[in-house]
Amino acid sequence: MGVRVMVVDEHRLLAEALASALKLRGHRVLAAAAPVSGAAELVISRAPEVCLLGTASPAEPGVFEPVARIRRERPQIAVVVLGPVPSPRGIAAAFAAGACGYVRQDERIEGVERALAKARAGEAAVSPQLLQGAFAELLNPAVPPDDEGSRLLRLLTPREIEVLVRVAEGEDTRLIAAGMEIAPSTARTHVQRVLMKLGVGSRLEAAALAARTGLLDRAAPPGQGPDFPGRP
Repeated sequence: MGVRVMVVDEHRLLAEALASALKLRGHRVLAAAAPVSGAAELVISRAPEVCLLGTASPAEPGVFEPVARIRRERPQIAVVVLGPVPSPRGIAAAFAAGACGYVRQDERIEGVERALAKARAGEAAVSPQLLQGAFAELLNPAVPPDDEGSRLLRLLTPREIEVLVRVAEGEDTRLIAAGMEIAPSTARTHVQRVLMKLGVGSRLEAAALAARTGLLDRAAPPGQGPDFPGRP
């Protein structure tokens, strides 16, 4: 039996891709995308069984306030956080706010489905591997997460960074070309170079990688140039 689920993420491409995948597997998806600032109100009004709530910064203060509000006003809604590789603090903050699970943004769809089923059944929806990885980081601190985003940004030209931001916003080749005032063939070339430099095989993977490493948070909106010191 499919789960009545709501997918909420500020990155439209990621939200819609996950929503489409869940629909194909028989789940009832009520909505696909919304800014995090309005997530709680939207989820409360639609009352799904489970909400997949995306976040790019699980350790940031106040980021799980929508979770807390949902649990206060509609405690029957199970909230599963969809985020990057978390720190122990990030997992603790999610559960402290009332989340019943945490799923990585790059998790396979089967893993997302298992989390949905557990959440609907009232169980904690977090994989043992995720917990092990988080606490391994606690015992043996890794390189700060934003270092990976910095490394990736250094691989891209300012033009390619703008293309990546547009890809993450769900723009197709035609819209990228129009927004950047370039030919569609040039836009396609830029997209292919971005995928190659990031070492991914699709636009969805590129968007997920950028969100997971914080790269998108360091890039300025399209047309304004990257907000990254030291770039030419």
